[in-house]
Order: sequence, then structure tokens, then C-alpha cells
Amino acid sequence: MPPVSHTPADQFDEATLVVRAQEGDARAFEALVVRHRAALYRLAVRITGDPAEAEDALQESLLDAWRRIGRFRGESSFATWMYRVVSNRCIAMLRQHRPMPVERLDDVRAAPDSPERSAELDAELAALGAALRGLGDELRVCWVLRELEGLGYAEIARITGAGEDAVRGRIHRARVRLAEVMRPWR
Repeated sequence: MPPVSHTPADQFDEATLVVRAQEGDARAFEALVVRHRAALYRLAVRITGDPAEAEDALQESLLDAWRRIGRFRGESSFATWMYRVVSNRCIAMLRQHRPMPVERLDDVRAAPDSPERSAELDAELAALGAALRGLGDELRVCWVLRELEGLGYAEIARITGAGEDAVRGRIHRARVRLAEVMRPWR
């Protein structure tokens, strides 16, 4: 009888955890989730614009991923695959629940110098939120993945299932539209 490994699942590399999860090891999948949960939640908040909706989307995405882990072929990293699962779930939720709120982007804003500056920043963030709501889902997801998550075009293409040229075009169109709407705030 082979010796039983008592190594905690979180001690394995990602590839090993994926294989173990594909074999039905729930602890291995849990270790993968722990590694990526913060980034996936941040992505969901940025796409949905609402922490509660983001949490729901993330939970549903994790269930989807657990059910479909056997279909993960390793053509991209597990993180890229999960970004795609979460993005798709968020888009589906947005399409069901229009109109949607937009996150306040508080983590981007600097501390205001005065009450007037604070009010101005709040108004600017509200304008940005409205501008983001005005983008189509595909444009918004690509823009969020590039500008807020810092991903490259090739990885965004893998996540969204669009070609790299399409991703570049979506990001460009999103930037142009956002720049037009935000021009008064310059």
C-alpha cells in the first residue's frame, strides 16, 4: 500500500492542484480558490459595480468552475481560465439586471484637500460611473481587465474568447468613449 501524503493541498504547485481537483479533490480546488479569490472578487466588483452582486457572481463562478474543472485543458493558466469564468458570469448577471450600479472606485481616489475638492471628486467619480455604465459589456470587460487589472492583450483575448485585434479595438473604443464623456472633468 502506498504511503498516504499528509501534505496540505496549499503546499502544491498550481498544476498539481489543478490535476488533483480534476480528480475530484475538493481540498485542492479550495487551495486554488484561496490563491485567486481576492483577484477574482476584485474583477467581479469592477465589472458588476456592486459588492453584493460581485459576491454572488463569484460564488456562482466558483460553482461553475468546480463543475467544469474536468474540462480545463491547461491551454492557459488556471487564473486566466477563472477570469473568463468570472467575466462570463458577471456579464450574464448584468444582462439580467439592467440597469446596474458602478463601483465607486474609492481605491483609486486620493484624499481630498478640502470639502470642495471632495465634492468635485465625488461628482467626477459619478460621471465616470455613468460613462462606464454607458459602455457595452464587452467594451467594459476588456477595459476593466486592461486598465484596472493590468492584463495584457493576449491574456484578455484568452479570457474573453475574442481575438487580440478585437480586444485592442474594444479597449480603444472604450478609451475614446470614456475620454469624450470625461472631457469636461479635465
